[in-house]
This record gives sequence, structure tokens and C-alpha cells, in this order.
Amino acid sequence: MYKLYGTTHTSTCAAKAALAEADAPFEEVEIATRKQQHLTEEYRKINPRQQVPSLMLPDGSIVTEGPAILLHVADAHPGAGLAPPPGTSARAQHDRWLIFLALNVNEAGQRMNYPERFTTDSNGKQAVEEAARAYMDRHFGIFEEALGNGPYFFGTDLSMLDIYVWMLAQWPGGSKDSFEANCPKIVRLADTAKVRPKIAPIHEENFGA
Repeated sequence: MYKLYGTTHTSTCAAKAALAEADAPFEEVEIATRKQQHLTEEYRKINPRQQVPSLMLPDGSIVTEGPAILLHVADAHPGAGLAPPPGTSARAQHDRWLIFLALNVNEAGQRMNYPERFTTDSNGKQAVEEAARAYMDRHFGIFEEALGNGPYFFGTDLSMLDIYVWMLAQWPGGSKDSFEANCPKIVRLADTAKVRPKIAPIHEENFGA
């Protein structure tokens, strides 16, 4: 059985959705970031970066970093079909865009939501936030152009990439109205994913109805 360390309203939700879609049994260990539980010495031994989520595998080893967790679950449970087979062109595209979103959109979200972590100038937080918002919007737009007719990236087949997009789409860079207007295909993908029977309760738990 897996052990998932994390909490709601964080990227833990994507790892939880991945495990649910893979029908992989797991135990949840609450690491309440609002209570600073991720900053304890005990949790640092699990994840030196002191971030959530972290996933303990059945053999006791630890995987951190959201995309790495998703990719491992996909490969450990190939029967679930949550990523194209390794070595294929489709898998290359799956991994390309997953890493693209992690390095650009998710990273920009960190700068946008926690600007004080990215400047030593107490008066510079607004500029950091504004630059991050523009950066996120730009990279959401690049991914929007890469999407086809859907509903998912690979047509009707859900992948780990789609699960990650579903999560990111809940924290758009601009206003909700502008995001929906500029990224209708991303919104369609996220709306399709969030009502899946195994994802719907996770969506409601983290983002409401």
C-alpha cells in the first residue's frame, strides 16, 4: 500500500486523483501546511524540501515532486492506461507537456501566491506577483494551442497530464472570466476531468462543487 503525505488545497490533490484513477490502495497522512507541519524535523526526513505531496512506495522508498509521483503511478499500474507506453512518441509528448506545465505554470503559481519568497525587497512583492501572473498566462496560452478537440489531451483517454491540468486550471493566472475566454480548451478538459466518479469527490474536497 502507498502512503500519501499531504493536505487539501495543495497539489496533493493531483497525486490523490492519480492513485484513485489507478485503483491503487493508499493511506493518507495529513501534513497540514497551514499548521506548519511540513516544516517539522520529522517531515524533513521524509522530504528534505519540506513540501507536499510526498509518496511512500510499498517498498518504503519515498518519491517527491508532483510530476514524478504521477509518472511513477502510471508506470507502476500500466493496466490503468494513465500514460502512453514508455519509449513511444505519445509518451514523449505526454512527458514533455507535463514537465512544461510543472516548470512554467506551477512555478509561476508559486511566485504569484508567495511573492515574498522570491524577493529580498519588501516593496517588490507586487512586481513579482504581476510578472508571475503574466508568465503563467503566457504558458497556459501555449498549452492551449497544443490541445486538440479533446476532451483530453489524447482524445477520450484520460492521462496523468490531464489530471495535472485539471489541478492547475483551478488556480488560473488571470481572472476566472479571462481564463475561460482565453483558454476554453483547458477549461473543457478540466471540467471533463472534475466530474469523473473517482475525481469528483477529490475536486469537491479541494475546490468545492
